[in-house]
Amino acid sequence: MKVLTNIFLVVSLAIGIIFMSIYQPEYFYGLEYDVRVINGFKNNSSLPLVIWCSSNSGDLGGRALQEGDDFSWSLKTSFWGTSHFLCTMKWDAMRRKFDAFKVPRDLQRCSLFRKCSWLVREDGFYFSNDEVYWKKDFSWL
Repeated sequence: MKVLTNIFLVVSLAIGIIFMSIYQPEYFYGLEYDVRVINGFKNNSSLPLVIWCSSNSGDLGGRALQEGDDFSWSLKTSFWGTSHFLCTMKWDAMRRKFDAFKVPRDLQRCSLFRKCSWLVREDGFYFSNDEVYWKKDFSWL
């Protein structure tokens, strides 16, 4: 009887996994998010905002952003929930590393639209999930 119960549990689990992978594949293959970092500086045409980003799965490279320019990418979260994108920002003598996307923090924060946007200004880094309402997350220092 115990063997039949174990077989039943294994088969039920397998059917459940197959069902979820067909009807809700994002839970197995990851949720897709869009991340965008925008140069929100005013009158900095002579000094670009330099950004370099990497993840635990590879390097996205760097860009020199003029006023109003952006650096954006799409990502899929990993099955294990370890997706993490770290960016280094440099402007003049200021330098700051920040988490552009980190699963535990951003799964809910990036809203139903799965959009994580950062606006970098002279006084700090602002976050938005709709690019309408911006909230200061942290300063340069």
